Amino acid sequence: MANGFSLATTAEPEVANSLVKGMSIVFGLMLVIGVGVGLAGFFIGHEHIFNNTREVPWGLLIATYAFFAIMSTGLCLLAAISHVFGGNNLAPLANRMVWISLITILSAFTVIGMEIENPWRMAIYNVISPNITSNIWWMGTLYGLALAFILLEFWLILTRHFALALALGILGALAEVAANTCLGGVFSTLAARPFWYGAQLPVYFLACAFLSGAAAAILFTHYAYLLRGRAMEPHVLAGVQGAGKILLLMIVLVTVATFWRMASFYVGGVTDGRIAADALYSGPLAFNFWGLEVGVGLAAPAFLLVVTRMKSVWAMSTAALMSLVGMFVARLDMVVGGQIVPQYLGFDGLPAYLDYTPSGYEWLVVLAGIGFCGLAFLQGERFFGKSFTEHAAH
Repeated sequence: MANGFSLATTAEPEVANSLVKGMSIVFGLMLVIGVGVGLAGFFIGHEHIFNNTREVPWGLLIATYAFFAIMSTGLCLLAAISHVFGGNNLAPLANRMVWISLITILSAFTVIGMEIENPWRMAIYNVISPNITSNIWWMGTLYGLALAFILLEFWLILTRHFALALALGILGALAEVAANTCLGGVFSTLAARPFWYGAQLPVYFLACAFLSGAAAAILFTHYAYLLRGRAMEPHVLAGVQGAGKILLLMIVLVTVATFWRMASFYVGGVTDGRIAADALYSGPLAFNFWGLEVGVGLAAPAFLLVVTRMKSVWAMSTAALMSLVGMFVARLDMVVGGQIVPQYLGFDGLPAYLDYTPSGYEWLVVLAGIGFCGLAFLQGERFFGKSFTEHAAH
């Protein structure tokens, strides 16, 4: 139909094969179990199932929230750019990127909702008692606005109101950028945490958003075609290769930013910042940093993309997956690294580093976010698949 929405015009029944059904059950179970654990924490007490302490109050769930939220920002920005300028290689990926941006921000909210002790109070007092001097208030408000804009944009894409969808997409991208920088500001304005303090994190998060968004665009597009058991059309392949070029560029930029951020702790500043950096270089977070964040997340994907010259979809998809793993670990390293140096370091009886290891319950809540993302992706391909191939009208 010219306007309006009907599943008959967007659904792809052939996607509902045994593989998709089986994977949907697995992701659905991950979601149910993770949310169940999170809900149990409200009654048992977060302090009994999560390994956060008064000294290390933020842990795996904050890192996971940041990971999904930053990815959503990157996808929203890339989709908006491809829609605004049109006629570019990324255009065939844009509608799917809007959907993935929507489900990743919902995944972020799912995880943070299980982490906050009283999320209903946050929702209420965010409206009736706003604190406009708080980065956290702005972050939550702006991400909420972004969610509304992206949801409306996707609905307008489904109903083929492309001009209005473009306007909402631009508003969503602006809200996401503002929210993303406020997320960086939550950390970078805490002078008591030298590992976080400074002007770099908001811009660094934006670079990570483009990296994560490009990686997710490659990965989910490839998986979408694997589900259908067919090869990519030439124009879609060109779009994936375009995303691969963005991914490689952002890997280089994030690598440079990571180097200078870590090097800066050894040429000035307070001792606590250098000790926190030591935790990543040679301390308890060294394997995470060198092996996963740098090795798996930056060096290996860059090598793979350069060697294959982005001619292999499998190579690009593998590089994208490794980059996302690296981004996830990078968020965990940043969150934990900023807290494990004792605030009163040097007093008798204090360890060099505080201990934090995520509990099994925390990992189950993380699986809820992954489960929601995977389930929504599969069902999106099932019910909206035909809309993901329409881009000429934009």
